[in-house]
Order: sequence, then structure tokens, then C-alpha cells
Amino acid sequence: MSKLIVLLLIVGYVGLGWKFWSGFTRTNFNPSLSNRITLSLLWPALFIANGSYRRNFKKALKG
Repeated sequence: MSKLIVLLLIVGYVGLGWKFWSGFTRTNFNPSLSNRITLSLLWPALFIANGSYRRNFKKALKG
């Protein structure tokens, strides 16, 4: 059962990260590659801690 939970967390992390990567152009962030990589990899922590990032993340997922 715990392996299933870990698998679902990994799939969710990668899936939402990829969706954010794909919709990155809809955000207000600087479009540099390093910025895009960093913000895509750190999305869970930034989503929890930063309201501005949360709004941009939601913008990126729409579409």
C-alpha cells in the first residue's frame, strides 16, 4: 500500500510539473531556461509558500 502512495505522489509531482512546464508562457515569470527549470522542479514548495507563485501556477495549468 505504501508503494502505491509513493507511486501516486511521484506521478502527481511529475505530471503537474510537466503541465506547469508546458504552460510556462502564460505566467509572469522571466522566460529564461534556468528560471523555467528551477520553478518547474521546486513547484510543490513554492506553491505552498508563495501566493504569487500559486496564482501563476494556476495560470500555467489552465489552457
